[in-house]
Amino acid sequence: MYILTVKCWGLSESEEPIYSTMFSSLKHPVRRKILRMLSEKTTSFSQMLEELGVSSPNLTYHLESLGELLCKTDGGDYKLSTFGEAAVNTMRIVEDAPAVQSKHHNRFMSLSLKSILGILIIGLVFLASFSVIEFNELNQLSNAHNRLQSEYNQLQSFTASTDKAISFLRDVVELDLTNYDATLLSNTADNPSGLDGVVEQILRYSLVSSESKIEVVLRFRNNILSNYQMLLLDGLPIYEKPQPFTVLDSAKWLLYKLSSYEDAPYLSEMNSTLFQFGEADSIEMTQGNLKFNLSISGTNAEMEWFYTENGVDFTQKGLKIVFENQALKELDDGYFLFKIENTQVKVSSEKAVQIARDAVKGFTWKSSSGQTVSGYTVLDEPVSAVFQPAPREDPLALVPCWYVTLYLDNVYPTSVTRLAALVWADTGKIGQIKPISG
Repeated sequence: MYILTVKCWGLSESEEPIYSTMFSSLKHPVRRKILRMLSEKTTSFSQMLEELGVSSPNLTYHLESLGELLCKTDGGDYKLSTFGEAAVNTMRIVEDAPAVQSKHHNRFMSLSLKSILGILIIGLVFLASFSVIEFNELNQLSNAHNRLQSEYNQLQSFTASTDKAISFLRDVVELDLTNYDATLLSNTADNPSGLDGVVEQILRYSLVSSESKIEVVLRFRNNILSNYQMLLLDGLPIYEKPQPFTVLDSAKWLLYKLSSYEDAPYLSEMNSTLFQFGEADSIEMTQGNLKFNLSISGTNAEMEWFYTENGVDFTQKGLKIVFENQALKELDDGYFLFKIENTQVKVSSEKAVQIARDAVKGFTWKSSSGQTVSGYTVLDEPVSAVFQPAPREDPLALVPCWYVTLYLDNVYPTSVTRLAALVWADTGKIGQIKPISG
């Protein structure tokens, strides 16, 4: 009650212009007509021009003079604000009051206006109090919303940035996500060095239900799935649909769904190889530029497709799928990412070993303490030369090369026991030499 009494007898600086506008408007016939018109319905500018019969600049002047007594609808029409409604109510009180013809007329009018002003201020204070209450309620609702949003964010995994991950789990792996509480454990994005600006995003999920517990990791490169791994911690995966009876049929069904998921023609070509034989323990075949290896043991299977040309196998440009207990355990796809620079092999493995031996003569390296290591002896045996295409100048273009390993006569600082040399098979030049520990 104390606060109400104070506000009845004093106006803040922000309220004074409003009341000035209100009472000056009540004295002006055109503005009274505008207020009365808007008290009945919302009205457009053109409708007011027609009904009032004034010029457009004149109407604009009056509308601007009415100030905060008016506001606009979303459609651009004019309507009364809260203060405008109060002004109209005041105008009606004045108009409806009987004329007092006495010598004290002016004094009565002054008292009447003061009474009306007091009533109006009390009403506005009431509205302000109501607004404070409403604000507090809205603030409480906002806090509740923020709390629920925080809890939702903690549990929810189905966000815009993870749509492809969820789509893969639901549409390709066919996990019944409605039976799992999904938690996004991590979501990282990076531009790995050596991948020529490729954007790599890695998402890790925990999927928990009363029947099973799973962790999955999905890696996307340029928004295309390049790796999937599943770790079954408890129970068995819960699927949305019945799964194929054999692991080979599971692979066929997986590639069919994957080709729709990624819309990549090479996936359909890979899938066609699975229909060229029945159940088998192992298969190795070449179809055009596609080499396929299959190994099946019960409900476990490992399948690999990769690009081959002129007898050169580019395993990095390939797709690998691993099933364990007929569940998809791993998928790795580099076929879409890498390209072939050339297929020339002018250097044999024997020649590559000799080139590597010559190249490491005088080679030194720094130990962890900064010591320069030299004076080692390279053994004649053992030695290995593995053919493994690798990027050269273009990080995503593969070139035939030999990876030669030369063993040393002793263990040297930083536990170095051998040297590895990369020899380009098309030119015979050394690409890199590095010490290997262990």
